[in-house]
This record gives sequence, C-alpha cells and structure tokens, in this order.
Amino acid sequence: MNSYVIYMVPALGILGLVVMAIKSAWVSKQDAGDDNMKELAGYIADGAMAFLKAEWKVLSIFVLFTAVLLAYSGTIHEVNGKQIHSSWVISIAFIIGAVFSATAGYIGMKVATKANVRTTQAARTSLKQALKVSFTGGTVMGLGVARSGSSWPRRIVYCVSRYLCRTRC
Repeated sequence: MNSYVIYMVPALGILGLVVMAIKSAWVSKQDAGDDNMKELAGYIADGAMAFLKAEWKVLSIFVLFTAVLLAYSGTIHEVNGKQIHSSWVISIAFIIGAVFSATAGYIGMKVATKANVRTTQAARTSLKQALKVSFTGGTVMGLGVARSGSSWPRRIVYCVSRYLCRTRC
C-alpha cells in the first residue's frame, strides 16, 4: 500500500508546480490598468521586495544558528544512558527546507503584487472578475507553500532516514 505513496507525493508536488505556473501566467495576462496604476503597483512591488530582502537577512541568521544547533545535536548519540538516533544531516535538511520556504514566499509575493493591481482594475468592471483575479493570485501562494511543504521535505526525510539506518541501524 505504501509503495505508491512514495511516488504519488512528488507527482502531486509537480502537479502543484504546473498549476502554479498556469495560474501565475493567467494573473499576469490580466489588465494592469492605466499608467498611474502601473506606476503605483511598481512602487508596491519594490517595497514588497525590499521587505523580503530585509526579512531574509534576519531569517538567514536564524536559519544558520539553528542549523548549527541541529548539527551539534546530531553528534550526540546518547542522552541519560539512552541511545538516540540523530545525525548532523538534519541540519542540511533544515537549511534546504528554509530555502524552499523562502522561494515559495518570493514567488507568492511576486504574484500577489501583480494580482493586487489587476484585482483593482478588474473591480472596475465587475465584482465577479475581481474575485476571480484575487483568488487566483492567492491560489499561487497557497499551492507554493503546500508544494514546498509536501514534495521536497518528504524526499529529504526519506533520504536522511535511509542514511541514518545505513550508518546506525
């Protein structure tokens, strides 16, 4: 029963990536409004990217500090006389997960800032079209987070567990 799940989770992750690309392209094709709206949207996008850059600086320090702690904890093989199965490889998995999370945030922020101005323009014509644009833009971020949280970490856990079992089991 579990043999097909190993292939199903990454396949659904790839499917999520394809849907993200399609939805993102659809949002980008929508009318961005007049020149004034485009100019304001550019300022908002620049501010959003500046925010992400500042956030990544702080988070990179946290990620590196935590990865060092995880790597150190992976070198401990016994606690209170009890064997534990851990490895420094967990710190690498943590860093990879942080990079995928940051990438999902970047893609989501790019699409969200595009969707904002396009939703405003669509609202000039109809509420239905505005909701369609806004929900499609939100879908990209949601799928990005779900995809980065389902396919890659699952592979990392699988590889780390195989490594640990090969070296300690």
